[in-house]
Amino acid sequence: MRNRIVNAKATTLALGVLLGCAAAAQAQRYDYRLLATSRTSTMEKEMNQAAETGYTFGDAMGGESAMGGKEVIVVMVKNLDAPAPRRRYKLVATSRTGTLQKELQQAGDEGFQYCAQTVFQSAIAGREVAVILEHSGDSQAKRIEFKLLATNRTSTMEKELRQAGEAGFKFLGVVVGKTAFGGSEVISILQKTDK
Repeated sequence: MRNRIVNAKATTLALGVLLGCAAAAQAQRYDYRLLATSRTSTMEKEMNQAAETGYTFGDAMGGESAMGGKEVIVVMVKNLDAPAPRRRYKLVATSRTGTLQKELQQAGDEGFQYCAQTVFQSAIAGREVAVILEHSGDSQAKRIEFKLLATNRTSTMEKELRQAGEAGFKFLGVVVGKTAFGGSEVISILQKTDK
Protein backbone atom coordinates (compact mmCIF):
# COMPACT_ATOMS: atom_id res chain seq x y z
CA MET A 1 0.00 0.00 0.00
CA ARG A 2 2.80 2.40 0.93
CA ASN A 3 4.53 1.75 -2.44
CA ARG A 4 1.32 2.69 -4.25
CA ILE A 5 1.12 5.99 -2.35
CA VAL A 6 4.81 6.77 -3.08
CA ASN A 7 4.33 5.84 -6.75
CA ALA A 8 1.16 7.93 -6.96
CA LYS A 9 2.95 10.95 -5.44
CA ALA A 10 5.93 10.51 -7.79
CA THR A 11 3.60 10.22 -10.78
CA THR A 12 1.68 13.31 -9.66
CA LEU A 13 4.92 15.26 -9.19
CA ALA A 14 6.28 14.17 -12.60
CA LEU A 15 2.98 15.06 -14.28
CA GLY A 16 3.02 18.47 -12.57
CA VAL A 17 6.56 19.16 -13.77
CA LEU A 18 5.66 18.14 -17.33
CA LEU A 19 2.53 20.31 -17.35
CA GLY A 20 4.51 23.23 -15.92
CA CYS A 21 7.14 22.86 -18.67
CA ALA A 22 4.44 22.63 -21.34
CA ALA A 23 2.75 25.78 -20.00
CA ALA A 24 6.08 27.63 -19.95
CA ALA A 25 6.80 26.56 -23.54
CA GLN A 26 3.40 27.84 -24.66
CA ALA A 27 3.86 31.15 -22.87
CA GLN A 28 6.55 32.42 -25.26
CA ARG A 29 6.07 36.08 -26.12
CA TYR A 30 7.30 37.77 -29.28
CA ASP A 31 7.70 41.28 -30.60
CA TYR A 32 7.80 42.16 -34.28
CA ARG A 33 9.24 45.00 -36.28
CA LEU A 34 8.03 45.56 -39.83
CA LEU A 35 10.47 47.31 -42.15
CA ALA A 36 9.41 48.62 -45.56
CA THR A 37 11.44 50.57 -48.09
CA SER A 38 12.19 50.86 -51.78
CA ARG A 39 15.93 51.37 -51.19
CA THR A 40 18.26 48.44 -50.56
CA SER A 41 20.78 50.50 -48.57
CA THR A 42 18.01 51.74 -46.27
CA MET A 43 16.73 48.19 -45.70
CA GLU A 44 20.17 46.88 -44.74
CA LYS A 45 20.67 49.77 -42.32
CA GLU A 46 17.24 49.29 -40.70
CA MET A 47 17.73 45.51 -40.39
CA ASN A 48 21.06 46.03 -38.60
CA GLN A 49 19.53 48.66 -36.29
CA ALA A 50 16.79 46.18 -35.35
CA ALA A 51 19.39 43.42 -34.87
CA GLU A 52 21.28 45.63 -32.39
CA THR A 53 18.20 45.55 -30.16
CA GLY A 54 17.75 41.76 -30.35
CA TYR A 55 15.60 41.24 -33.45
CA THR A 56 16.35 38.50 -35.98
CA PHE A 57 15.19 38.05 -39.56
CA GLY A 58 11.70 36.56 -39.98
CA ASP A 59 10.75 36.84 -43.66
CA ALA A 60 10.84 39.16 -46.66
CA MET A 61 8.69 39.92 -49.66
CA GLY A 62 8.93 42.38 -52.52
CA GLY A 63 6.00 43.81 -54.38
CA GLU A 64 3.45 46.55 -54.61
CA SER A 65 2.08 48.03 -51.40
CA ALA A 66 -1.54 49.06 -50.80
CA MET A 67 -0.61 52.64 -51.68
CA GLY A 68 0.67 51.50 -55.09
CA GLY A 69 4.38 51.90 -54.37
CA LYS A 70 6.99 49.22 -54.93
CA GLU A 71 8.57 48.17 -51.64
CA VAL A 72 10.37 45.31 -49.99
CA ILE A 73 8.91 44.36 -46.65
CA VAL A 74 10.98 42.58 -43.99
CA VAL A 75 9.56 41.28 -40.73
CA MET A 76 12.05 41.12 -37.84
CA VAL A 77 11.25 38.94 -34.81
CA LYS A 78 12.29 39.22 -31.16
CA ASN A 79 11.64 36.43 -28.67
CA LEU A 80 10.96 38.36 -25.46
CA ASP A 81 11.45 35.29 -23.25
CA ALA A 82 14.64 33.90 -24.82
CA PRO A 83 16.64 36.63 -26.54
CA ALA A 84 18.76 35.51 -29.48
CA PRO A 85 22.41 36.45 -29.89
CA ARG A 86 22.90 39.59 -31.95
CA ARG A 87 23.17 39.13 -35.69
CA ARG A 88 24.50 41.23 -38.57
CA TYR A 89 22.74 41.52 -41.90
CA LYS A 90 23.86 42.19 -45.43
CA LEU A 91 21.58 42.86 -48.36
CA VAL A 92 22.99 42.16 -51.82
CA ALA A 93 20.93 43.50 -54.73
CA THR A 94 21.72 43.81 -58.43
CA SER A 95 20.26 43.24 -61.87
CA ARG A 96 23.51 41.63 -63.11
CA THR A 97 23.84 37.95 -62.28
CA GLY A 98 27.65 38.02 -62.50
CA THR A 99 27.77 40.85 -59.96
CA LEU A 100 25.31 39.00 -57.69
CA GLN A 101 27.45 35.84 -57.74
CA LYS A 102 30.58 37.85 -56.90
CA GLU A 103 28.94 39.78 -54.03
CA LEU A 104 27.32 36.63 -52.62
CA GLN A 105 30.68 34.87 -52.58
CA GLN A 106 32.38 37.80 -50.87
CA ALA A 107 29.72 37.63 -48.14
CA GLY A 108 30.06 33.83 -47.95
CA ASP A 109 33.82 34.20 -47.46
CA GLU A 110 33.02 36.35 -44.40
CA GLY A 111 30.66 33.69 -42.97
CA PHE A 112 27.31 35.25 -43.97
CA GLN A 113 24.52 32.74 -44.51
CA TYR A 114 21.47 32.94 -46.75
CA CYS A 115 18.15 34.07 -45.24
CA ALA A 116 15.91 34.89 -48.19
CA GLN A 117 15.69 36.38 -51.63
CA THR A 118 13.12 38.57 -53.30
CA VAL A 119 12.83 41.15 -56.07
CA PHE A 120 13.41 44.83 -55.26
CA GLN A 121 11.94 47.42 -57.59
CA SER A 122 13.25 50.92 -57.16
CA ALA A 123 12.93 54.08 -59.21
CA ILE A 124 16.71 54.41 -59.49
CA ALA A 125 17.98 50.86 -60.08
CA GLY A 126 14.86 49.29 -61.60
CA ARG A 127 14.10 45.64 -60.88
CA GLU A 128 16.83 43.87 -58.89
CA VAL A 129 17.18 40.47 -57.29
CA ALA A 130 17.87 41.04 -53.59
CA VAL A 131 19.41 38.45 -51.28
CA ILE A 132 19.32 38.88 -47.50
CA LEU A 133 22.26 37.35 -45.64
CA GLU A 134 22.85 36.89 -41.91
CA HIS A 135 26.02 36.56 -39.83
CA SER A 136 25.80 34.94 -36.42
CA GLY A 137 28.53 37.14 -34.97
CA ASP A 138 30.65 34.06 -34.33
CA SER A 139 34.25 34.81 -35.28
CA GLN A 140 34.65 31.11 -36.14
CA ALA A 141 31.75 31.14 -38.64
CA LYS A 142 32.33 28.70 -41.47
CA ARG A 143 32.95 29.92 -44.99
CA ILE A 144 29.97 29.44 -47.29
CA GLU A 145 30.42 28.71 -51.00
CA PHE A 146 27.51 30.16 -52.96
CA LYS A 147 26.45 29.12 -56.45
CA LEU A 148 24.09 31.23 -58.52
CA LEU A 149 22.33 29.65 -61.47
CA ALA A 150 20.53 31.88 -63.98
CA THR A 151 18.76 30.92 -67.19
CA ASN A 152 15.61 31.79 -69.11
CA ARG A 153 14.80 28.10 -69.76
CA THR A 154 13.35 25.96 -66.98
CA SER A 155 14.67 22.72 -68.53
CA THR A 156 18.19 24.17 -68.41
CA MET A 157 17.66 25.21 -64.77
CA GLU A 158 16.62 21.69 -63.79
CA LYS A 159 19.73 20.22 -65.43
CA GLU A 160 22.01 22.77 -63.72
CA LEU A 161 20.32 22.21 -60.34
CA ARG A 162 20.91 18.46 -60.60
CA GLN A 163 24.58 18.99 -61.48
CA ALA A 164 25.01 21.38 -58.55
CA GLY A 165 23.26 18.92 -56.22
CA GLU A 166 25.63 16.14 -57.27
CA ALA A 167 28.52 18.48 -56.41
CA GLY A 168 27.13 18.90 -52.87
CA PHE A 169 25.31 22.23 -53.23
CA LYS A 170 22.07 22.66 -51.27
CA PHE A 171 19.18 24.55 -52.90
CA LEU A 172 18.16 27.71 -51.00
CA GLY A 173 15.68 29.63 -53.14
CA VAL A 174 14.47 30.71 -56.56
CA VAL A 175 13.02 33.90 -58.05
CA VAL A 176 12.30 35.22 -61.51
CA GLY A 177 14.29 38.38 -62.05
CA LYS A 178 14.95 40.79 -64.87
CA THR A 179 18.51 41.10 -66.05
CA ALA A 180 20.24 44.34 -66.97
CA PHE A 181 19.67 43.43 -70.61
CA GLY A 182 15.88 43.39 -70.24
CA GLY A 183 15.26 39.65 -70.22
CA SER A 184 13.62 37.58 -67.51
CA GLU A 185 15.63 34.80 -65.91
CA VAL A 186 14.98 32.06 -63.42
CA ILE A 187 17.59 32.62 -60.70
CA SER A 188 18.42 29.91 -58.16
CA ILE A 189 20.81 30.22 -55.24
CA LEU A 190 22.59 27.25 -53.70
CA GLN A 191 25.27 26.87 -51.03
CA LYS A 192 27.91 24.49 -49.77
CA THR A 193 29.52 24.90 -46.35
CA ASP A 194 33.25 24.35 -46.06
CA LYS A 195 34.10 21.64 -43.57
